[in-house]
Amino acid sequence: MTTAFTFPGQGSQAVGMGKELADAFPEARDVFGEVDEALGEKLSAVMWEGPEETLTLTANAQPALMAVSVAVVRVLEARGYDLAAKASYLAGHSLGEYSAHCAAGTFSLADTARLLRIRGNAMQAAVPVGEGAMAAIIGLENDDVEFVCEAAAGETGGVCQIANDNGGGQLVISGGKAAVERAAALASDKGAKRALMLPVSAPFHSALMAPAAEAMREALSQVTINTPRVPVIANVTVAPVSAPADIVARLVEQVTGQVRWRETVEWFAGSGVTTLVEAGSGKVLTGLARRIDKALAGVAINGPADIEAFLQANA
Repeated sequence: MTTAFTFPGQGSQAVGMGKELADAFPEARDVFGEVDEALGEKLSAVMWEGPEETLTLTANAQPALMAVSVAVVRVLEARGYDLAAKASYLAGHSLGEYSAHCAAGTFSLADTARLLRIRGNAMQAAVPVGEGAMAAIIGLENDDVEFVCEAAAGETGGVCQIANDNGGGQLVISGGKAAVERAAALASDKGAKRALMLPVSAPFHSALMAPAAEAMREALSQVTINTPRVPVIANVTVAPVSAPADIVARLVEQVTGQVRWRETVEWFAGSGVTTLVEAGSGKVLTGLARRIDKALAGVAINGPADIEAFLQANA
């Protein structure tokens, strides 16, 4: 069995996430405490008590999701699971790429928390609220969605591009509000099963995020970057990265570039991976992987019971 660990992105957050881990394991409590200290506030209280609208804020959701993912990894390792020996690859969906790098030792936990707070704030600030949009397009091929994005951008003079290729016929587009709305309408005309505007606060993974990309270039220049102890697959290239300069370049490109998740899962399958372990909040990536390649086994680790079951199965 060849195993890869995956780490969820924004949308997987939920009030209460990580609380059972903290109650059951000192290593998890230490992770949440260190993240609180790094940010200078009790993010853990927001994670466990809400309100949901505060947790959902990009600047909170990003470090919070990372904290739960890293807590899972730290608990597993404290109980004898050697990530470096047993996991062949790591990958994360959007912000989850930072979780992967933290788990791999590329960044310290404190630096990862601060980087994600900066990333969340910068992404939110890049485009005034109401000027950007995202939409999910279900049931069209990649080439068709590329076509409607280009057509909508040409008609409106705005930005419109594929932000996420999540697999299973689900593509997410992002850009200026008028262009995305027009692309969604064109997608429906072209036979999409659904073209759904998403309740997001900014046009993530589009060219409009360029100011946030520059903010991350600056922030990443200020932290220590180590060679990952497990290869991390970059969202934008679907290839392992290990050199510090390459890691920075890929994370900067990721802010405006496409999250190529379908291709990432396909890359895993083609590289001999048989089991994908989703570490953190929710089961979104496990569900996506099932739709992309049914031959891949999927395991989601959210809480203490999941950890015990995983350790028993991998003793």
